[in-house]
This record gives sequence, C-alpha cells and structure tokens, in this order.
Amino acid sequence: MQHPGTSSQSEASALVKAVMSMDEAQPRLSEPQASQLLGRLFGLTVSLLRPLPSYHDQNFHVVAGEGGQYLLKITNCVFSQNVDRYELQNHALAFLHQHGLPVQTVLPTLTGTMMSLEDIDCGSGSQKYLVRLLTFLPGTTIANIHCSPHMLYQVGRMAATTDTMLQKMEHPKLWALKRENNPWDLGNVHLLEPYLPALEGEDELRLVKDVMMMFKTEVLVHVSSFRKSPIHGDFNDQNIIVEPDSPIGYRISGILDFGSMNYGYSIFELAITIMYMMIESQSPLEVGGAVLAGWESVLPLDEVERDALYTLVLVRFCQSLVMAHHTAALRPENKDYLMITARKGIRLLPLLWKLGKEAVLKKWVDDAREYSDRK
Repeated sequence: MQHPGTSSQSEASALVKAVMSMDEAQPRLSEPQASQLLGRLFGLTVSLLRPLPSYHDQNFHVVAGEGGQYLLKITNCVFSQNVDRYELQNHALAFLHQHGLPVQTVLPTLTGTMMSLEDIDCGSGSQKYLVRLLTFLPGTTIANIHCSPHMLYQVGRMAATTDTMLQKMEHPKLWALKRENNPWDLGNVHLLEPYLPALEGEDELRLVKDVMMMFKTEVLVHVSSFRKSPIHGDFNDQNIIVEPDSPIGYRISGILDFGSMNYGYSIFELAITIMYMMIESQSPLEVGGAVLAGWESVLPLDEVERDALYTLVLVRFCQSLVMAHHTAALRPENKDYLMITARKGIRLLPLLWKLGKEAVLKKWVDDAREYSDRK
C-alpha cells in the first residue's frame, strides 16, 4: 500500500481531471425517466417524486401509489463502473441493519437483483448508471436541530458503534474498501495541493498550507500506529437522521450515505464527526468534549490517537473548504448546496488555529472526562 504523502505529480494531475469530469458524470434524469425506472425495475407506480440534493449522484424521494416511501438512487457513471464497491456497500447496510443499527436497506428489483446497471441518456448520450432502491428513513437531519451535550454524546457513541460493528463484517470483496487516492481521505491531505488555486484570498491559502504542514510534521509520522478498520467515512450532520424522543429531546433514528465507506483509521472517523458537529453548533468549542466522551464509551483512544485529534479536525475543515471552492467553480448552478459547510467552516478554522492545539485538545479531553463522570 502506498504511504500517504508519496503520490506522484502525474497521479495528482489525474485526480484533478477525474474530479473535473464528475460534473459530466452526474446523472440528470428527468422525473418521467425516474418514474419509468421505478415501474420497470421495481413494479412501482409513482404518487410523488421529489428530487433530493446529492454531491455526485442523483436521489429521489419516492412515495409509491401502492403505499410506502423509498429512496431512488442513481449513481454517477464514473462510480458506477466499480460494481464491487456497491455490492459491498449493499452487504454492509444489510449487516448493520441485522445487528440493530438504524440504516437504510437495499430493496431487490423484480428480477431479484440488488442493483441494476442501466443505459440511460440524460441528454448528452447514453451512459451506464447503477440504479438502487432503498428504504426511506423518516425524520430530519441533525443539522436542523439544536444539539444538546447529550445528543452530541449519542452522535459520538453511534459513530463508534457503527465502526465497531463494521470491524466484524465479513465479505470476500473487503479489498474494495481500499481507496488510496481519495482526496477526501484525511491521510491524503497532500492531494489538496492541485486544488489550492480555487481558494479566495491569501489568508485562506496560508492557513490551509500551515495546517497541511502541521499534519505532515506531527501526524503523518504516527499514522502507521493508528488502528485501522472499515469505517463509515462521512459521519456528518447531513447523514444523521433524528426524531423527537421527548418534548425537549431527540434520538438518532437513521444513519445515511455509506458512499464514503472505506478501510481507514478509526481516529479519522472521530475527527470527521467532531468537525461536522461543530459546523452546526452555536457553541462550537463545546462540541468536541461531548462527542469524544460518547466515542470513548465504545472505543477509548490511545495517547497517539488523542494527540492527533486536533490536527485531524483542522485537516477536515481544510478539505471541506478547498474541495467546496473547487467543485463550486465547476458547478456554479449548485454552488449554494456545495458551499454550505465551507461557508461556516471558514469562520471556525481560524478560531481553532488561533487558540492552538494545546488549549483546544485540553478542553476537549477535560470536557469529555467531566461529561463521562456525570453519566
């Protein structure tokens, strides 16, 4: 396996071209086309079809005339070439559901297959797209509620529980989870370099470069000692569904989007979770301790992992910022959706950097200990 930080310039250039081509790869089915697929593949008639936002794919909320609600997911034509990855993802959803986790499951077509590779013309020639129908999870995303410390604790605990369960999953194609050249992998911060010109202003650029250097000097040297396993990979505020659990509280009722599932480091999952929970909080510095307490109730950190946490959270802020600017420049019609996280993150990243690793990490650890002692 190639060590993070050693990819060649030609590999980085290829990655830029791949991401730039994703705009053309994204499916753009009309509602009549989606309705026709639902009837032909799944035997459903459509009562209501509502488009849902997606980064690279196309999603529809389906209310069927026969009763029931579903999610129709059409995967972009680039990712659709990797059938093994989606076969494994379908298996993971079924495995987690069988073990009591609140995830979607994939429903079979009329012929009994769990997905169908379809030739579809979205207006610029026929392409092959993977089509799947998933159960629909009611509720609202956690981004739309005020998260109490107890809710944040539950988020951390659920993230760790999900990854712990994924460690137990067996499948002959687990190798499909290895995604070494993914620019969203926290270990691949060096792959941000080709995208840096998309940033606005010298201050942003300087800060991102400083964080990248901190990762290289303080984290990269310890990566090989981090615990590694299958992880969800994107435990963010848009992928966690909640429902009211009391007049003033909520419970986690769903975990969405396993498209970023990969064979990675568990500490990366925790950093990603903290970063996205901070994005939506009115008191972002209070988030880390509660999420950390929930995580460590399932998967306690060792000292090396704990020392890397601050830098990894900052790296995720940088990835979100850089990739959002880059993708929004390619797809300006979808800029508002693509920049949601980045617009909030650019206010938090300088704050965390100014406070410094020692102060922020001490607060998170002290708050986690205090929260755990109260439970």
